[in-house]
Amino acid sequence: MTGEPDGYDCHRDHGPYAGVAAFLGRIAADRPRLASRHKVELHAIAPWLDHAARPAAEEEPIRFHPARRTACLAYGAAEFVAAWAGTLRHPVTVRFDHVGDADETTRELLDALVRRVGSSPLRLDLRDGGARKPEAADPAPEAMRTALGDSLARGFYHHAARVASRGRAAVTPDGDLRHWWAFTTGLATALAALDRAAEALDLYHEARAATDDPKITMSAAYATAMLYARHLSAADQDPAQARHWLEQAIHLAAGLNDPRQRVLSTVFYEQGLALLDSRAGEPARALRLIDDGLARLAAVLTPGERPQDLARLRHNRAQVHLALGDPAQALADLDTVIAHDPGNCEYYVDRAALHRAAGRSQAAIKDYGTAIRLGPHLPEAYYNRAVLQQERGRLDRACDDLERALAIDPGHLDARIALVNLQVERGALDAAEAGARAGLALAPQEPALLCTLGLIRSERGSLAEADELLSRALAGDPELVEAWTNRAAVRFERGDVAAAVADLDRAVALSAAPVPHYNRGTALMRLGRWDEAARDFTHALDQPGLDRALRRDLRAELARCRSAMAG
Repeated sequence: MTGEPDGYDCHRDHGPYAGVAAFLGRIAADRPRLASRHKVELHAIAPWLDHAARPAAEEEPIRFHPARRTACLAYGAAEFVAAWAGTLRHPVTVRFDHVGDADETTRELLDALVRRVGSSPLRLDLRDGGARKPEAADPAPEAMRTALGDSLARGFYHHAARVASRGRAAVTPDGDLRHWWAFTTGLATALAALDRAAEALDLYHEARAATDDPKITMSAAYATAMLYARHLSAADQDPAQARHWLEQAIHLAAGLNDPRQRVLSTVFYEQGLALLDSRAGEPARALRLIDDGLARLAAVLTPGERPQDLARLRHNRAQVHLALGDPAQALADLDTVIAHDPGNCEYYVDRAALHRAAGRSQAAIKDYGTAIRLGPHLPEAYYNRAVLQQERGRLDRACDDLERALAIDPGHLDARIALVNLQVERGALDAAEAGARAGLALAPQEPALLCTLGLIRSERGSLAEADELLSRALAGDPELVEAWTNRAAVRFERGDVAAAVADLDRAVALSAAPVPHYNRGTALMRLGRWDEAARDFTHALDQPGLDRALRRDLRAELARCRSAMAG
């Protein structure tokens, strides 16, 4: 590739990933071996690269991708481009036109590229103008409906919402109810995925006012139930309303003429009731519903038919077994689920959590790796794998995973906190301070980041600033032991020993860990309260798992106390 004199047209009229998909396709053609290592994200962004794929809308997904998946795709694509750019011998400039009018997926990917390839020979020329293909007239409703289904199935919800809105403007419920309903429910699905569930709820109310068609009102009832159960804000979720609408959907399903479809719809809707039962503290009742549903599906499905539907029910059952305190049965269900639907990253994340809880770290790491590959690049899987790597002493791998999690999702606070603390532990104070401040720019009152930044500033001699930061941390979380312990150390160093003891009293009240007792004993010695100090050192020595250096220091301080008391 020697350059792109004509540029790539990124206008949103050409759909998700307009322009950037063609650019990625050209690199993939030039570097097929490199492309094979990024095929999940490349096939999602540029589906024509997957010659064996069926159109996404034909896959009939029973669960849609989360909206955040596009950030994961952008990260993977940017890594692919960066790897290619690293092989360039001469500078290459690639121009992208109409960036200001691009679809959200395109802008997200371009932003990821700008961050990732800044120091490489690749130069990105992003323009709002440039030559543009003429805009086509609105396609027929059937074509718009196909485009809508494809965008929903691929998780491109902003584009789906635009297509659905155009479709709704082109038809009426009186003139073309079938298409109007497809556009209405498609728009509602996209809005719910984009955290606009209240607007989706209004669309279903509108549908019920527009028609009494039993299949439409049945689907609208189930969708309304899921909005109340899952998608509305926490303040607006309403289990009673969700149950009401699920019962309406089940009642309407009972009237379907096709007995096979009657069973399929009823079982599917009853899974919503099982979810509500489990959340309401009735997992045994939820389990009965799921087991009954699996039995009824087995009676109407042929062997090998609808494996993803069966996998979803077994996945639900695994969650219920966990709620019932039976992780072994949950693991057995997940093993079966993965055998029947091996391409779903969610199942590997759940199985990894079970392996991790049982102490099978290597098996958990393997499952998180599979989830990252299939996801692709799930920040939560990177974070969880990093925790396991750190527990196993693989600090470089842990740092790498945490940095990847933050590259995908800069707002992942748990990953930010873990990385900053790991950097402090390794003595990389500059990186730790920069990371803590970056995290606080997004979450200014996050106690854990305030605490760590306070520790860093105290290490650098800025004691007044450290005291203020640690006090803010404690205002946000009065049970944060590390903040009490660190502020005590700052106040001890500033000469306010009594205040240090008061802080350590709070730390000791919250934790039996040896360090707060050791620190309080040291402060009490400064005040000449030898017997109290000796009690703290003795308590600390009685704690299991002390490292050798701390045990040695505690014994030395205890001996000093006893000597002082004897004298």
